[in-house]
Amino acid sequence: MSSTSLPGGTWTLGDLTVTRFGYGAMQLAGPGVMGPPADPDGALAVLREAVALGVTHIDTSDAYGPHVTNELIRAALHPYPQALHIVTKVGATRDPQGGWPPARQPAQLRRAVHENLTNLGLDVLDLVNLRLGDAQGPRPGSLAEAFGTLAELRQEGLIRHLGVSNATAEQVVEAQQIAPVGCVQNLYNLAYRQDDALIDALAEQGVAYVPFFPLGGFSPLQSAALSAVAARLDATPMSVALAWLLHRSPNILLIPGTSSAAHLRENVVGAGLALSDEDLAELDKIGR
Repeated sequence: MSSTSLPGGTWTLGDLTVTRFGYGAMQLAGPGVMGPPADPDGALAVLREAVALGVTHIDTSDAYGPHVTNELIRAALHPYPQALHIVTKVGATRDPQGGWPPARQPAQLRRAVHENLTNLGLDVLDLVNLRLGDAQGPRPGSLAEAFGTLAELRQEGLIRHLGVSNATAEQVVEAQQIAPVGCVQNLYNLAYRQDDALIDALAEQGVAYVPFFPLGGFSPLQSAALSAVAARLDATPMSVALAWLLHRSPNILLIPGTSSAAHLRENVVGAGLALSDEDLAELDKIGR
């Protein structure tokens, strides 16, 4: 399989061409996204399988573990294929209880960028998302100081492109007034549709939208309508949910995570599921 045959084709992030079907590395860390995986060899294998399948977009963060997923990515894939692009995230750290306290002061962001560079074995980061809000979701407020710091690091040549994560629509606009925004990474899935208007606006601008927890995250999607469509197509509900996201808008990029190479292959097949107009109409009612 190649990047051109993965479900959804490709998208351009700034000057980077990536597959719309990508891979999210968060689940490679231990329980609660803390510590090393129970099966390090399996974690390395799933990363190599993603690249073998043609995936050219891997999403990570040095907060995962912390440091664990970036170190695994480097161990599995460095030196990186020229076509592979790694997107990382800064703006939060970890506490001993497994929480995600904000880390958005300029010095914290600079340190985080340099730690990502070191642990990934890179001289320049392809795209860095600024994580806003908290574990409960986006929170209003200015991002000017934090995003301005990342814009400075971009000018210094340490970052190619910038994005925002867990952001309100107003924060996206504010960020765009400071520097170009290549993508927005927010919670969105078939049952959680708060960003519908934002997705459509970004599509008109040619900006990518990357849903995290595309399958519901720690609470998998459940819906009678979803199950009905899946049964009709002889597919799993999760396959239908992934395929729906690719149908939803051409600027949506998928980063489903898994620690299993077999599950990764299942996700690829599932995302490529053909949905009829009837299927889409039925599914479209779920999150309304």
